[in-house]
Amino acid sequence: MATFNLSTMLRESALAHPDKVAVTLDEHHLPYRMLDHAADRVAQALRDNGIAPGTPVGLMLPNVPQFPIVYFGILRAGCVAVPMNVLLKAPEVHYYLEDSGAQAFFFWGDFAAEALKGSRDVPGMKLRVNVAAAPGTEAPEGSEDFMTLVASVTPTGEIAGTRPDDTAIILYTSGTTGKPKGAQLTHDNLLMNCIVGARICRVDENDVTLATLPFFHAFGASNVMNTGIYAGATLSLLPRFDPVKALQQIQRDRITIFAGVPTMYIAFLKAYEEGDWDISTIRLAISGGAALPEQVLHEFEEKFGAPILEGYGLSESSPSATFNRPDRPRKVGSIGVPIWGVELKVLGENGESLGPNENGEICIRGHNVMKGYHDRPEATAETIDAGGWLHTGDIGYRDDEGYYFIVDRKKELVIRGGFNVYPREIEEVLYSHPAVAEAAVFGMPDATMGEEVVAAVALRGGASAEEGELIAYVKERVAAYKYPRRIWIMETLPKGPTGKILKLELKAQLVPEAAEKS
Repeated sequence: MATFNLSTMLRESALAHPDKVAVTLDEHHLPYRMLDHAADRVAQALRDNGIAPGTPVGLMLPNVPQFPIVYFGILRAGCVAVPMNVLLKAPEVHYYLEDSGAQAFFFWGDFAAEALKGSRDVPGMKLRVNVAAAPGTEAPEGSEDFMTLVASVTPTGEIAGTRPDDTAIILYTSGTTGKPKGAQLTHDNLLMNCIVGARICRVDENDVTLATLPFFHAFGASNVMNTGIYAGATLSLLPRFDPVKALQQIQRDRITIFAGVPTMYIAFLKAYEEGDWDISTIRLAISGGAALPEQVLHEFEEKFGAPILEGYGLSESSPSATFNRPDRPRKVGSIGVPIWGVELKVLGENGESLGPNENGEICIRGHNVMKGYHDRPEATAETIDAGGWLHTGDIGYRDDEGYYFIVDRKKELVIRGGFNVYPREIEEVLYSHPAVAEAAVFGMPDATMGEEVVAAVALRGGASAEEGELIAYVKERVAAYKYPRRIWIMETLPKGPTGKILKLELKAQLVPEAAEKS
């Protein structure tokens, strides 16, 4: 089988546009030739430290220039990148590194405490690298300094000869039960996402993309970073989304493409009304992660003068599966049509294929479907059937013209500010509290975040606990976007005949109460 390494696209863009700015962060500008050379140094550092091709390497960085440097350096060495949310707490960090089998770990200095604590005692860990937020910052004990590490090597420029079906990255995604699973995306999965995405959105070297979607998530990594590098475009980084800062950046850097989640568009509209902005350079906006309210779409397009194209996908589909097209009629509320090379179908409860306008589970097949879950053959078999169809768990339908619509997300999923929060993971933490007998986590509507994470618990007989105590308990153990902002303490939680907690009944009972008090 022919070899191909995803980092080759960075080399190609560097050869085609060596002095063009690849990445910019405020006053810092990194041209393609320097980005390519820096990735070579990271690759060489991994080789020199005995990190063999095929070995997973963790990276826990925000949207800073070092992210693509480390990401493409990992791939260039033939290793497997394991992107991690910078908000993860130590137990989560440890789980991701140990489960993936990572032997090296690059982390951002601002989050060193949790990173070092979590990476301690990980079997086989050979290299921990502090990527300092400020130059000259001393690396914490037990880690190496990034600049010292990459300056000490003599890069060969070699690109490892990986195969198209070799795993390039492992993206951790929780199911509605159990611990997070690592979706293995191949070099071919990710390359095809770039090629098809760039073609649909007509991305080229003249584009400047506002990169504020986290690169450690599928949407930001694949649709923004990888596609921009593939096309030779410029990535204007905004590590932490702020609507005013984003508008200033659009104006300053003459942004042409913006990709975001619905909460970002809502924030944009509010900030737009409070200032005088020149955002005329934007030619295209992309929305994903959750359904975009129709009113928000119309208001944005009226004020910004650029169309919003909605798409759909998940980590297991690299992530793009469907997209609205700029050259085809758009249907508001639709996730569009399947992208090139990808098939969709809708299945009924008994596995039968459904016709137009019938609700069922959306299934995906094509070049975008993951290789499988890392070390989870049973979970892989439950998700990808013998015919190669990825069962998404999302309910939707297609209309008579082949446009797809999502009716309901995965039943348990809470989407808070574009971040997926899986209730089972938070329930496990609540159940570990000595006073908690029953726990149910779910989402309630929120004007700012789209959905907010809330919970209801029943306490053990004779035990006592306050709402604030329970919130603090969870907050200490999970990333900041995951912990419940409200916890109701009840005598007992409603259950069905099999003993299953009835979350719909809970929401009907508690959410109106929350709305009245807000």
